Parts: sequence; C-alpha cells; structure tokens
Amino acid sequence: MMTILRLSLLAVILVLGTAVGHAQQFPAFAEPDIEKVSNADKAAFERRFQNMIMTGAGFQGNAVIDQLPTSEIRSRLQAAFGDPTVRLDDFIGDANVRPGNAVQFEYWFIVNDSIPMIVLDIDGPFTTGLVYAGGVSFIDMMPEIKRTLSRKLMGVNRLADFTDVFYSPEREKWFRVEYKDGAYKSDEISRPARFNRLQLN
Repeated sequence: MMTILRLSLLAVILVLGTAVGHAQQFPAFAEPDIEKVSNADKAAFERRFQNMIMTGAGFQGNAVIDQLPTSEIRSRLQAAFGDPTVRLDDFIGDANVRPGNAVQFEYWFIVNDSIPMIVLDIDGPFTTGLVYAGGVSFIDMMPEIKRTLSRKLMGVNRLADFTDVFYSPEREKWFRVEYKDGAYKSDEISRPARFNRLQLN
C-alpha cells in the first residue's frame, strides 16, 4: 500500500536505474496534464496504484524550482494546487509511524489520468528543491512532467499563505513553518498537544 511507499520513498528514489518497464512518451507537442489528488481521494489513489513501483529515475534533470528554497516552492504549490495531499497531521492515530513519516508536506498527482507522481519536502524548510517519485513504467515521460510542473509553479504571480508543522528527527525539534504577510518563518515550537501520541524517533 502507499503507506509502505511513503516509508521507503527516499530509499527507492536513490535506486535510480531500477527496472524501467515499458517506456512511454508523450505525443509530440502534448503538454502533460497534472491534477492534484486531494486528501479525501488519497485512499482511491493508493488502491489504484498499489502495484505500481515508484522511482525517482527520470527526474534528475535540473529545473528552475530545484534552486528555490523549499518554503517558496511550498507557497507556489499552495497557489497552484491548494492544500497538500498529506501533512504531518495525517499520521495522527496511525499505529506504524516511523521517522520517515516526518514530512512537512506531500503533493500527490495523477498526470494525464494515468501516471502517479508524488513530490515532497527533503528536510522541511531547511533546504532547496523537492523529492520526486513517479511510476516506473513512465520514466521517459518524467523529464517533461518535471519541466511542466516547474513552469506551472514559476508562473504563479502571487505566492499563497500557508502554515505547516514540521518535526525534524535529526534535530529532535518541532517547527511552525509558514508564509504570511509576505514573509517566510520557521519558528521552533513546543510539541503541539495533538501530536503527543505520535512517535517519530
């Protein structure tokens, strides 16, 4: 299931050059259609793609958004697609939560009604770029999908406000990450009470 995918996503992405499956390509001049999966639809996404191997292969090429602070990308994603598919709050009540679940945000997408893709933060607000994963059968399409996503995000004219909670297992600290009134903030906070039973160490 996709829960397992989330736990192993970073490790899987490092194995670039896994089985490629049946490579496919977009028709000439066709721009990928990227649709976000809402939080309410993530169970359907998990069922649909539960047997799909996800990989970071195909996303290695540089795009403009790779050089941006992750907090700015988060704001652009908010403006272009609305709320993330997954935030840390979504793991409250889960029995098998691991440090790998300590994400600030995940956006799940379906491209051209058939290709699964997930992007997520690398280390909350403390780095640049994103982590990418897509269906292994569509590796040849990933460079154009990434370029299209980058163009869409860089086309945002007005950044959107957001507020997330991020836990850093390496630092063993909690942060409120936000963009508000034209300013980015990453403030260390006490563990919010709603996360008291969430074990991430």
